[in-house]
Amino acid sequence: MSQVIVVGGGAAGMMAAYASAASGHQVLLLEKNEKLGKKVYITGKGRCNVTNTADREQFFQNIVTNSKFLYSSIYQFDNQAMMSFLEEYGCPVKTERGGRVFPVSDHASDVTGAFCRALQEMYAEVRLHTEVTGLLFQETGREGTSDPAQKRRRICGVRLSNGEKLEADAVILACGGLSYPSTGSDGTGYQLASQAGHSVVPCVPALVPFEIKERWCKKLQGLSLKNVEIKLFLEEPRKEDRPHAERKPIYRGFGEMLFTHFGVSGPLILSASSYCSKRIAEGAHARLFLNLKPAMEEETLDKRLLRDFEENSHKAFKNALGGLFPSKLIPVMVELSGIDGEKKVYEITRQERLSFVKLIRNLPLTVTATRGFAEAVITQGGIPVMEVNPSTMESKICGGLYFAGEMLDIDALTGGYNLQLAWSTGHLAGTCIPF
Repeated sequence: MSQVIVVGGGAAGMMAAYASAASGHQVLLLEKNEKLGKKVYITGKGRCNVTNTADREQFFQNIVTNSKFLYSSIYQFDNQAMMSFLEEYGCPVKTERGGRVFPVSDHASDVTGAFCRALQEMYAEVRLHTEVTGLLFQETGREGTSDPAQKRRRICGVRLSNGEKLEADAVILACGGLSYPSTGSDGTGYQLASQAGHSVVPCVPALVPFEIKERWCKKLQGLSLKNVEIKLFLEEPRKEDRPHAERKPIYRGFGEMLFTHFGVSGPLILSASSYCSKRIAEGAHARLFLNLKPAMEEETLDKRLLRDFEENSHKAFKNALGGLFPSKLIPVMVELSGIDGEKKVYEITRQERLSFVKLIRNLPLTVTATRGFAEAVITQGGIPVMEVNPSTMESKICGGLYFAGEMLDIDALTGGYNLQLAWSTGHLAGTCIPF
């Protein structure tokens, strides 16, 4: 039996503590907040999208960063295992659109409640209001050498903010990233990892809304669009002479989006952000092209528009679009079309109509920035996976030190995938600690 300390009582930390205790170790879970799973409480708008029912092939397609690193952890503890765990500990789940899994109760607190019962059953000790500020080490290699290969550090405990030292045979860092700092994700884990000799991939907010240059976006604040398609392109100065239609988008998606006072948000936009957040943080700009009618090809849409125009031939252009767009969107589309809104429909030329069709299918938006960590669902960046053993989650630099969850340089799209990464890596770390 090993003495195991888990630092961080979020999704990954709770799972790591449970798995370690279930494996027969003596476990102490340290959490600086007043309760476990503080970030879990706000995921899925308070409902907690715990995982996704996607099969493994589809699941890995939704992992954006370092998917191959996660093979061992996900195969060892996958979405089905997570659902079984919750059911076993009194939190029945249901599956909704897109394979998203939620507690039947729609209360995220029931997920944390299941973990509290599981930890209690496995005799894992939990200490709240307890902040770790340092790691304790012992040298295990040959004395008198500076060669890291001959002189490897090993973890032997942690130091608390009150100066207390706690001994351990293994320490699992599951401190989260930088997103939603109000929940305690303040980057402390990266500082602890640095003490052990680890580097940190620069962190940026991901699954985050976009700030948009075009002023007309503000006029649409609060408007939600469903069943639309976006294409996302990174601006590359060397290719400015090439139209976007000839380039390959870095992201293409279909779903729901929302206009805000600063730009755009919603599930579709959040997913798109994961493919460009790092580049935007480096100063790059991105272009979004919004297809308002993706179910219709250009020719089909033109026929639909022509039919509408024929039925409203004596109306002003601005009054003939009610069948195509929400009322809030109509004035903006008229403005962007360049067609006089008072112009009679029968006076609109074929060329004007065809240009309008292209606008409907390629509404341009210029991304100038992403919102900050306070609005980001997850953090991109963190502990480099090359410094961690993917089969055990143990550090390759410091013996007895393990990582789990958002601290690692791993991330996925929305839909329950990121929480599953936390469950899977936490479970693997907890079960791979030797006796």
